Amino acid sequence: MSGRGAALVLASALLTAGANLQMRAGVRNAGGLTLQFHALAAQFGALARQPLFVGGVLLYGVAAVLWFAVIGIEDLSSSYPVLVSAVFVLVTGGAAIFFQERITAQKIAGILIILAGIAVVARA
Repeated sequence: MSGRGAALVLASALLTAGANLQMRAGVRNAGGLTLQFHALAAQFGALARQPLFVGGVLLYGVAAVLWFAVIGIEDLSSSYPVLVSAVFVLVTGGAAIFFQERITAQKIAGILIILAGIAVVARA
């Protein structure tokens, strides 16, 4: 992967992770999302009024544009596993920091196994 490609993947991963964390906070602030048909309009309205949720959606959009640049210059079969692994680690760490989610030894072992598998795929 080129230096430019790696920088774009990292930037996209950071924005995607930030988007996930912001949207989680926004959904929680809005009272959740039940996916019950009769309540969807009100719930989407509440989400639309949550700055963190809206900011997360916007970050996703910017991350997508960066990702489109990556797939235009890099092999998808190599760059995608790198993106996914970076987002995986960043979101897990962010969830622990910002939402006090527990990161157990079992979860860490699972993350390491997944990252090892992604590294193998990315190098193939």
